[in-house]
Parts: sequence; C-alpha cells; structure tokens
Amino acid sequence: MRHECRACGAPTLKRFLSLGEQPLANAFLRGPEDVASEPRFPLDVYCCTTCALVQLADVIDPEVLFAEYIYLTGTSTTIAAHNRQYAASVVRELSLTPDDLVVEVASNDGSLLRCFRDLGVRVLGVEPARNIAAEAVRQGIPTEVRFFDAGAGAAVRASHGRARAVIGNNVLAHVDDTAGFLRGCADLIDADGGVVVEVPYAREMLQGTEYDTVYHEHLCYFSVTALARLAERVGLGIRRVDEVPVHGGSIRVWFGKGIAHAEQPRAMMREETENGVSTLAAWEAFAERTAENRRALRQLLEELRAAGKTVAGYGAPAKGNTLLNYCQVDTGLVPFTVDRNPLKVGTLTPGMHLPVRPVEALREEPVDYVLILAWNFADEIMTQLQFHRERGGRFIVPIPMPRIV
Repeated sequence: MRHECRACGAPTLKRFLSLGEQPLANAFLRGPEDVASEPRFPLDVYCCTTCALVQLADVIDPEVLFAEYIYLTGTSTTIAAHNRQYAASVVRELSLTPDDLVVEVASNDGSLLRCFRDLGVRVLGVEPARNIAAEAVRQGIPTEVRFFDAGAGAAVRASHGRARAVIGNNVLAHVDDTAGFLRGCADLIDADGGVVVEVPYAREMLQGTEYDTVYHEHLCYFSVTALARLAERVGLGIRRVDEVPVHGGSIRVWFGKGIAHAEQPRAMMREETENGVSTLAAWEAFAERTAENRRALRQLLEELRAAGKTVAGYGAPAKGNTLLNYCQVDTGLVPFTVDRNPLKVGTLTPGMHLPVRPVEALREEPVDYVLILAWNFADEIMTQLQFHRERGGRFIVPIPMPRIV
C-alpha cells in the first residue's frame, strides 16, 4: 500500500471514498467452480492535498492484472470512429511522414495503430497482454510484448529508432510509477516529437458522479493540474489539452520536451481551481453523491422486481462490475447481462456472478428493462437495441443518478 503520492511524492494522501472489498473488475469467472477462490481487495480512493491527484493506494501486481486481458478496443463503433479522428489529428499536428514512427504503449489489439498505418505512417505497438498482442500481430500490427516503464523507452529506441510520436491511450492511469512511465515516453521521442495521452478527466468524473470509473486497474484519476505537476518532474511541458467525449469525458494531452506549459492548459488549471476539482471537500461531496446513487439504484431495481418487471444488463465493462459490486446488484435483481466481446460471453461477472450472454439473448428472451452498464456508450447501445424499444422495452442509465429512458 502506498503512503506517498505517486505524482509529487508528498505523504499527504487523504481517503475520501471506500467502495468496499471488490474483486478485480476484469477477472471474469469461467464458471461456478471459480467462485470459492475469487479474491477481493480494498477499493479505496484518496486525494493528494499537495498536488490534487486522485488515486488508489492499494496496488495489485500488474502481472495479475494485465498478463492476460479481455478488454478489446475494437468492439465499439464509437471507439472506432474516435480512433480514426485521433490518428488523423496526430498526423496533422505533428506533420508525420511515411518515414516517421508512431509507438503506442498499451496498444491492445492494434485498433488505433491500424488507423495510423492506413494513413501511411510506420507503427509499433507495445502491449503487455500476450493474448491481446497476438491478436494485433494477426491484424498486421508489429507488437512487442512487454510492460512499459522508465527503462523501456531507451530499449525500444535502441531496437527501432526514435519515434516522432508516442501514444498512451487510457494507460497512464494504469501505471503505478507514473513519472517513470512518462520519463520512458520522453526518452523515446525525438527533440521535436510529441507524447500524446488520453485519460478520463477527473473534472467529468467529479461532476458526473462517475464512481464506477474506479477499479483496481485505474490507479490515478487525472486533472490537468495533476498532470502538469507530473510532467514537470520529467522535463515535459503541456502544449495543449483537448476535451474528447469518450469514456464519460476524457482529455487528450499533448506533451513536448523541454517546454513550458502553454497558456491554454494553464487556463484549464485556473478553471479547475475555481470549480473545486483540486479540493478534498469537492471529492468528499462526490462520495456522498456516490452513496445516494447506490440507494437510488437499489430502490429502483427492487421496485421493478416487486412489480413483476424483468431486467437484464447490457455490457460487461469493468466499470459495470464496480457498480454491480458496490450496489450489490446480483442475479436476483438482474439475472444476466449481454456483451459483444466474445472473450466475455460465457463467463460470469466478477463478484456478483451475472452470466454474460451474447447480445442476441435480448431478442430470444425479451425483458422489460435493460440496465446499461456501459453507459458511456448509451446512445450507441440504444440505437443497436431499437428492437427492444419497438416492443415496449425501456432503458435504465445508472450514472450520474438512475433514470429510465
């Protein structure tokens, strides 16, 4: 367990939220025989009162979390469109040519790098999950199987040369040594290159009561203020911050070597100070809203059950498992959930043990309500399930407060 902030090193971590003892959010069970041996770990959230970084103090061995992985970036049409825009913006902003190298750290199944490749840029993935890296290679994306840390940048540079761009898409939050990770990225780029990371934005998490964003893989929840202080430790400055509407609200942060933070990110830092993102009091109020969400969701599901209504889940995302376990939503309230990821279909969700079935199950076994656990893709899901609405079905969106659509 950590006692010092992983961004600034100060011993000023204050706990503001406990989500209880929870299983690992992506540790899906193969069957009932796995239930007895299912481990649980504290899921408590802290705020550093020195640098404002929101973070977990309990750290799970990354080999346990990531050596085999079942989240695939290529299963969402929303993310596919996002990736195309993302790649185009990096190619444009950094004026990349066919001779330039783009390295993505935690490249998953290569979905984003395929967009760069299609734009004529050389690519390399670095991915710790053996099974996911193998899928990327099958898709024609060269991929090294390794964790990325402070020394990895120099190692990749020695074997592949310097990169013009290093991409870290929803990975920085997964890293215990965040400064070492960014230092490795800085070591890999050339002098006029860029490090571009996307992370869920702590402001959106705070304002939207997105407590289900918290799980053991996500060690940090970043504001621009916290990222700026972290960057300063490793010789990087922030050129620009873009707000992007994925995963409940994220930021794309453009870092450069040996530069001062530009005025635009500085203005965002001032705004964060004004709206309380950097204060412990704001996060304590977030914890109170989290408890109210649990009460309201359980009350709604129990009332529907008492009225004889049927409910199924849609999605088996990690965030959904945080919500199910914190709110104690078991098969008595939601008998099953569905998902498009073939690696999850046929398993049981961690903790609450909801069977994960293919999406077609909602056609074969109609229900009155669909609880959208992957609520960050709610519009896409409701469009996909138009047949459910046409036969009188309704949807439940659980965040920020449960509402029927």
